[in-house]
Formats: sequence, C-alpha cells, structure tokens
Amino acid sequence: MPETLDAAALHRWCAGGLAALKRHQDEINQLNVYPVPDGDTGTNLVLTMTSAEQALRLDRDDPGAPGRPAHARVLRLLARGALLGARGNSGVIVSQILRGLADALGDIPAVRGRAFAVALRAAGEAAYSAVAEPVEGTMLSVVTAAATAAVRADTDDLAAVTGAAATAADEALARTPEQLPALARAGVVDAGGRGLCVLLDALVEVVTGVAPDRPESAPAPPRRPLVAARETGSTEYAYEVQFLLDTDPPAVRRLRAELARLGDSLVVVGDGADPIGVSTWNVHVHVNDVGAAIEAGVLAGRPYQISVTRFEDQFPAAAAPAEPVRSDAPERAVVVAASGPGLAAIFLAERATVLDGNPSAGELLAAVRSTGASRVVVLPNDPNTLGVARVAADEAQAFGISVSVVPTRSPVQALAALAVRDPARRFADDVIAMAEAAGACRYAEVCHASREALTVAGRCRPGDVLGLVDGEVHLIGEDLVHTCVALLDRMLGGGGELVTLLLGADAPEELTEVLRTHLARRWPFVEVQHYSGGQPFYPLLVGVE
Repeated sequence: MPETLDAAALHRWCAGGLAALKRHQDEINQLNVYPVPDGDTGTNLVLTMTSAEQALRLDRDDPGAPGRPAHARVLRLLARGALLGARGNSGVIVSQILRGLADALGDIPAVRGRAFAVALRAAGEAAYSAVAEPVEGTMLSVVTAAATAAVRADTDDLAAVTGAAATAADEALARTPEQLPALARAGVVDAGGRGLCVLLDALVEVVTGVAPDRPESAPAPPRRPLVAARETGSTEYAYEVQFLLDTDPPAVRRLRAELARLGDSLVVVGDGADPIGVSTWNVHVHVNDVGAAIEAGVLAGRPYQISVTRFEDQFPAAAAPAEPVRSDAPERAVVVAASGPGLAAIFLAERATVLDGNPSAGELLAAVRSTGASRVVVLPNDPNTLGVARVAADEAQAFGISVSVVPTRSPVQALAALAVRDPARRFADDVIAMAEAAGACRYAEVCHASREALTVAGRCRPGDVLGLVDGEVHLIGEDLVHTCVALLDRMLGGGGELVTLLLGADAPEELTEVLRTHLARRWPFVEVQHYSGGQPFYPLLVGVE
C-alpha cells in the first residue's frame, strides 16, 4: 500500500475513478429528480473525468515546474483537464474539487494522511465557492462530510484518512433526501453526490488495494413517485443580477450602498489580491430594475461576465423571439449551444458560432476564441451548460477576450436575445438588453415521460406525454398532438401576442398545421412563427411573448 499519494497513485486514481464512473453511469443518470429523458449527471461526470485523463495522457512527458514534486504537476493537469472538459454543474463542481486539491498540495513534498485531509477541506471550500447559491443535500454536502471525517481522523495514515472520508461521504449521501425535499419526494439520493462517492471509493482502492464493501447502489429510501419542486428565490424582487467587477475598495463601498437601495440579497466579495488598489469583486443582488443595477456597476468600475436571471425562469424550457437582427460588428460575436440541424441553421443565419448541445468548457472556449472577436456573448440554452459557460468565460480572460454569459435556458430564449441585439449600443448595454429579452419570455416544452412520477399535474408513467410550463409539469396526456394543443391554450390563457413553435426531430408531420389552425381559430389576434428545430427529446418547444 502506498504511504503517500504520489504521481503514480494519482494516475491510478484517475484511471480507476473514470472506469468506476463508467460502470455506474446509467445508475447515476437514473437518479435524475425530474421525469424527463435527458437526465445525464452520470454522463457529464464521465465526460469530465475523461477530459482530465486525456490531459494526463497528453502531458505525460512534461517534467513540470522545476523544484516542485511530481504529484503537483499531475494534480494541476487533472484540475485543468477537468475544468476545460467540465460538463454540467456536477462536472464544474468536480473540477473545482480537483483544483482545491491541486492548490493545497502543490508545495507539499509528500502527501500523507493529514496533508490530504487539509487539502480535501480546501477542495470542499473551492467547490462551495463555485456555486453562487449553495444548496445542502447535494455534492457540496457530501464533500464537506468527507473532509470533516478526514480531518477528524487526525493521522498520517493515508489509508485510514481516505477510508474515513469515503465512508463519511457514503453516509452523507444517504442523508441527502433529508436535506433536499425534492430528493425525498423522488425517493432518490443526489446524483452528483453519488458520483463523488464513486470517485472516493476508487481512491480508497488505489491506496489500500481493496475496494470498499458498499451496496451496488448508494442507500436511498424506497423509490416513490417523484415531485418536481423548484426554488423561486426572492419574492419582492424579480431578477437576480451577478457580475464580476474590477475596481478599488472605495468604489465598492459606494456600489454596496447603491445596490442596497435597489434590492436585497446583496453579496459583494473580493479576491483579496490587492486590499488597497484594484481587485476583482463578485457582485450578486436581487432587484427589479436590472438596468440600474448594471449601471451602478459601470459607475464603480469595469463589470463583466454579467448574468441576469428572472426567478420565474429558474429551470429549462423555451422562449419566444421577434424578428432576428443581425450584427456585422467584427469586434463582437455570439456563441450558441444548440442541438438539432434546424436550430443550428437558424443560429448560423444569425452569424452565431454554433456548438452541439452539452459542450465542455474547453469546447466553448475554443468556439469563443475561433470567433476572433474581443467581446463575445455566450447563450448556453440549458441550465446544465450555464456553469460550464461561466468557466469558459473565466478562461477567456487569459486571452484578452471579454465574455458575457446570458443565462438562456432554451434555444427560443436565445432567439429572443438575438432579436434585440444592436451593434450600435455599448457592449454592456447590449448584453443587458439581450438578458432582459430572454428573461421576459414565457416558455413551455413537450416530451415523453422517461419514468413513473408524481408531478404537480398528477401521476405520469413511462411514455406519457408531458407538457411543461416554466419547467414544471402542467399537463399529462396520452396523445402528443392533443397535449400540444392544450399546452398552447394553457400558455395563452395568461396573455400573449407572439407565439413561437420549434418542432423537434420526433414531431409528427401534421403537428405544425394542426397547431397553426387551432391558434388561428381560438387565438386569432396572436402572431405565430414556426421553425423546424430538429431538437432531440422534445417534439415541441413553445415560446410566448
């Protein structure tokens, strides 16, 4: 058994962890809380660790920095590879855990039990810092429990420390349904936390030579029908605004006072690089006047990576565009993530750079750089891609590229954002306008249930047709066309002047004409736009403005 976590052990951990994730990939995917067909936490973790493993393989002959231990180079490569290959929120968090380990162990000559325990605690802190609003009952709870147990072991015996961490993680995973009501109602444990337990068990096997004796699946309550619960955030204020800001402490004090006047949930934290001069600050606030909040940032310094989220739009679906406007300004560009040949053609016509859905941070960064523009807007079109897009935006700074992520949750929201793009405006103002246009859309989607569930609309079974409004299941039907018609009536019952229909790859040929005829008869004053998107899983995406 190795007494230290050296470079060779780290190589074995990466290979063993990746192999274990592949074995448990389907199991982890099945822990998705929502009964939709694209729950892919297991797949995202496999892709993230595959990127880490490839980074090790490609740099095998690199001797690393002179005077630093070999394990420091391996950890740095793992962290960097995972960061650039991170898929989904779970992948981003794993990349930050690896980064925390790399930062804490980079100057340690030999990694024994106590050093690893301290590093795991730093890794947990790095993971928390990667999440704007940490939630207990997730990967964060699992890594915190693992780190706490490792520190309490208080020994240099690496086997004892890693064993304590893995056991505590497994126990914390079993408690996640007690911490997150959505998991309890679904009868599942947290998918990302399960993936982290798999990785820690792989580490124990590397250190001890024996795999931990665990049940095939992590402990969980008996599986019961699922309820899709959502958190809505602030009730008095409609928007969450976040951005990074380069400025000095006096300007930050003025900014805090102004933002406190505009809203609540105000958090302004700095990187501590220069306690007197200019540092980078992360600003978060809930407001009703988005423009005023961003303008306060402009007056205080240089805001970038601006993110605006409407609380009603916290989860995936679709939205509605007006007529798209093209921008020929060469210093600006747009990068869009979208699946489906029709969607790709639509966005390419708008002179956007298009990636297939669920890209890695590295792929997004490559796309941003390929535009040749100094200022780029990224439209992720999925909540799982949002964290990845922000990682790519951070990385782009090293190349002198300013990237703003507009938090679109669907391709139709991206069309809404592109519709108001104006190259004559200042870039920051243009980003604000795009974010407001995307956030002002109501949206819905139709798919087939992938498993039995108890939703707010009642019980659904595999194969049932689900109509989701703002990410919640509102309709359950047996016939796709009838459910689509009912969904449009549900959406337009709350008002609307423009309806956009995006037809998926599995949409029946008659669906477009049936929906257009129904809208013309039932809602004669509504303008209708329809496109063949060709997106998988969702035969119909609907947007209403």
